[in-house]
Amino acid sequence: MSIDPALARFCDGREAEHLEVLKRWIAVPSVSADPERAADVAACCRVVVEYMRAIGLEAEVLETAGNPIAYGQWLGAPGQPTVLIYGHYDVQPVDPVELWNSPPFEGTVRDGKIFGRGAVDDKGQVLMHLAAIDAHLRTRGRLPINVKVVVEGEEETGSPNFDEAVKRYARQFAADAAVISDTSVFSEDVPSLTTSVRGLVHWDVEVRGPAEDVHSGYYGGAVVNPLEALASILAGLKDADGRVAIPGFYDGVAELDPALARELAALPYDETEEARKLDVPALGGERGRGPLECMWYRPTLECNGIWGGYHGPGYKTIVPSWARAKLSARLVGEQDPIRVRKLVSEHIERNAPKGVRVRVSDGGSVRPVVISRDHPVVAAAARAMEAGFGKAPVFIGTGGSIGPVATFDRILKIPQVLIGVGLPDDRIHAPNEKFNLKQFFGGIKTMAALYDELPRSGLGAGGGESPKRTG
Repeated sequence: MSIDPALARFCDGREAEHLEVLKRWIAVPSVSADPERAADVAACCRVVVEYMRAIGLEAEVLETAGNPIAYGQWLGAPGQPTVLIYGHYDVQPVDPVELWNSPPFEGTVRDGKIFGRGAVDDKGQVLMHLAAIDAHLRTRGRLPINVKVVVEGEEETGSPNFDEAVKRYARQFAADAAVISDTSVFSEDVPSLTTSVRGLVHWDVEVRGPAEDVHSGYYGGAVVNPLEALASILAGLKDADGRVAIPGFYDGVAELDPALARELAALPYDETEEARKLDVPALGGERGRGPLECMWYRPTLECNGIWGGYHGPGYKTIVPSWARAKLSARLVGEQDPIRVRKLVSEHIERNAPKGVRVRVSDGGSVRPVVISRDHPVVAAAARAMEAGFGKAPVFIGTGGSIGPVATFDRILKIPQVLIGVGLPDDRIHAPNEKFNLKQFFGGIKTMAALYDELPRSGLGAGGGESPKRTG
C-alpha cells in the first residue's frame, strides 16, 4: 500500500509547520484536573477551534456541563461516509515537575522527539488528523469523505460530562464511523491497531479507628490500628497466585482464544528487558499467564495509593485515627462495571476487622470494548497504516481505558477504529512525556491515507454494521 504522492509531498513539506503548531498547543497548560487551570483549559479549546477554522473547517466551541468541546466539520462530500474523529485537548498534571528534563509546557525538541505534556496524549495525535485534513484540502480542494472532529477537554478526568454532551449533540455528532487516535503501537518497528480496550471502575476506602491519634505506648495492642486493618483488607483482595479473591469478580471473563495466544507469543516481547526498563526485579501478574495477556486481556484490581499516620522526620509513636486507600479495576470481556463496583465494595465492608469502621465510596463505569478486526473499516485502517509506515500492522490490545469509546458504542452505535501511533515508552502521565517525530509525521501520512481508504471500505453513508461487542 502507498499514500497518494501529492499528499505525501505536502505532508513532507509541512513538517516544520506542524511541529510549530504542536509546540503552541503544548504551551497551553490545559490540566483539566486542576481547577486553577480552568481558564487555560478553555483557552486551549479556543486554540484548537481557531486552527480548525484556519485549515478550512467550520468550527465552534460547544458548551457542556464541564469543560467545552472543540468541534469542527467539513461536509462537502455528498453521498460519501461521514467519519467522526475523536480526541482530547486536556492533559495530565505535570507533578513532580522537578523530574522533567525540560519545561513541561514548552514543547522541546531533542534527539528526534518532542517533549512536553500532551505531546502524544493527546494533542499531537489530534493534530495528526487536522494536518491530514489540511493536506487533502490544500492539494485537492476537498476531502473524499465528510468529517466531524470532536476534541473534548475532560478525558484526563474520566470524561464525566461526555455522555451527556454526546446525547445533547447527538444529531451534530451523527456519523457512519468513529476514528480515535489515543492509543499506542506495539513498538516503533511493529505498527499495530488496537482492537480491545479495558473498562474502568474505582473506589475510595477509609478506615476509621479512635476519634484522634492516640499514644502507641498507652493504647498499642488494645486499639485496632487503622493502617494495619487497611493493610489486611488490601492483602485479602488477591490470593497467592495473583488472582482477585472476590467471588464473582471474573464473571464474564473468557479464556484467551488459542489463535490469539499464538499471536501474542509471536510478538517480539522480552519480559526480562521490560523488567529492566521498568527497574523492577521481575514482572508479576497472575501465575501461569504471560505479561501481554495480563496487560491486555485480563482484569486487574490495583491499589493506587495508601496513606495515613505520621510522615514527618524522626518518629511519632501513635496509633493513627484513620487510614485511606484508592483502588481501581480494569475490566475485560463481558464484565459489568456496575456489578464489579458493588462486589468489591461489599467484599471490603464484609471483611473489615472488628474494632474499626470502614467506609467505601465507588465511581466510574467505563465498559470494556472489543472491536472485530474483520470489519471493513478496520481493514481500511490497516491499509492506511501500512501506507504510512511501510509495514502491515498487527492487532493488539491496550490495558488502558478510553471512556468515549464505550460512549460512542452505547449512544451513537457506530463502528470505531483505534489507530494511534504513540510508543509504549512515551511516558504519558509521567514526567518527560514525548512524541517521536518519526511517529508524528508518519501518523499524519497514515491519517491522510485513511481518508482515501474509508470510501473504499464499503462503509455507506448513513450507517454501517458495528464491528464491536461490548461487555
